[in-house]
Amino acid sequence: MPNIKPVSDLRNYNEVLREIAEGEPVYLTKNGRGKYVIIDIDEFDKAKATLRLFSELSKGEESAQKDGWISFDDAVGKLGV
Repeated sequence: MPNIKPVSDLRNYNEVLREIAEGEPVYLTKNGRGKYVIIDIDEFDKAKATLRLFSELSKGEESAQKDGWISFDDAVGKLGV
């Protein structure tokens, strides 16, 4: 179950920070609506790395659609593997 708290709970931020664990973010609301998320730094780094990976994969897909695909054997040959 998600951990949802009003942003006003940050007045006692130590308690809020204790409740953060990897895979268990704290969602903060403002005026009853979702506004912020506090996550563990390792989880944040993983999310950034995942976004970078997806961005690079997207660029590769666009390039392949534009310039065409090469076969697996040709890729292995070009990489010298």
